[in-house]
Amino acid sequence: MSKADIPAGTSTGLRALILSFYLPALMVTLGQGLLVPILPLFVVDFDISYGLIGLVLAGEGIGTLIADVPSGMIQRRFGNKQVMIMGLLVKAASVILLFFAPSIWSVLALRLFAGFGRAMYTISAHVYVTDHVELSQRGKAISMFGGTHRLGGFIGPAIGGVAAGMLGLRAVFVLVGVVTAVGLILVVLFTLKGKREKSKLSAKDRHELHIKSVLVSNSRVLASAGTAQVFGQMIRAGRIIIIPLFAAEVLGLAVDQIGLIVSLSVAVDFSLFVVAGWLMDRVGRKFAIVPCFGIQALGMALVPFATSYSGLLFAAVLIGIGNGLGSGTMMTLGADLSPARSRGEFLGVWRWIGDMGHTGAPLVVGIVADILVLTSAIWVIAGSGLAAASIFLFFVPETLRQKSTPPPTPSRRSVSTRPTS
Repeated sequence: MSKADIPAGTSTGLRALILSFYLPALMVTLGQGLLVPILPLFVVDFDISYGLIGLVLAGEGIGTLIADVPSGMIQRRFGNKQVMIMGLLVKAASVILLFFAPSIWSVLALRLFAGFGRAMYTISAHVYVTDHVELSQRGKAISMFGGTHRLGGFIGPAIGGVAAGMLGLRAVFVLVGVVTAVGLILVVLFTLKGKREKSKLSAKDRHELHIKSVLVSNSRVLASAGTAQVFGQMIRAGRIIIIPLFAAEVLGLAVDQIGLIVSLSVAVDFSLFVVAGWLMDRVGRKFAIVPCFGIQALGMALVPFATSYSGLLFAAVLIGIGNGLGSGTMMTLGADLSPARSRGEFLGVWRWIGDMGHTGAPLVVGIVADILVLTSAIWVIAGSGLAAASIFLFFVPETLRQKSTPPPTPSRRSVSTRPTS
């Protein structure tokens, strides 16, 4: 993407995105983090089965899966800013209404609506940053977005726990709604308003922009990069489950020891988002993506060999290093691969594919652990990371186009009728 590809009148500097993009994203992820220690305790109070507890806790993820592709289509119709506002309104309202939820079924419905809002916001924000940042800065811009996500996830649970102790569980839902509303206000005030797509399109254009046409025309890249993303998101989600389970059930570690292991892994992860952006923009996208999943696979493979606290800590930190190197990589790759004429639809499908892997990982761990043992599930998740690294290395093209010097002017004898690029 060159400067000419960026809409007229918009800024391509990263500073211009602080109030319009990064701070709203931080507010959203901070709100997500506040819910982490609260929602499970709130759901348990309804005295329901473990299966229903799991369904409710997965409600937002299920809602996101349902709304990913439609959100990409809505983005084209209404524009980035409008859909971001709609998404944050739905998300804030659905969380605040949990304060009044009378039954577990109303809680489940509200969590589904929160997923709808999340899909609308994340996809329109993804398109927004793609359209307003040059290709040479895209890796840095999106890795910084990944950094805000990690920061919100790191400090949110601690604040949520303190707030629940002081105000009560239900009061935290109002706090989350207020935090999300702050992000909404920032979007309203500072996000640049893009032009809506014209509704009067030719029959050819309507065919080209149809979601089915997007799938067909991008089937090859979605098959290779999409499959790799599913495997990659599986190891990213699986690590969150496997480390605590292995620490508690196999090593018999105390809760405070498990918490310290997870916190140190997250801290290392968070510290590397700048490195991830530098690698993607200076060397190439694959120089961040392949080590990301390769190192995570190695760290996950070391988990079954851990016989002590220090051994598991080493494996967890190694996994954190790998995930940190991948900060923003899947969003950056999706942005690079997305066609300009149907970016919203493509990114809706791209995020749906990734969310499938992220949502499916807990199911894979549970099923394999039930049929065999926990160690077998660990090997499966480690294998998914190795598969992701291998597919990205051998079957997905490098999307960072390096600048090259213009070719020499050809002589008349060597002039060809073939158009030059």
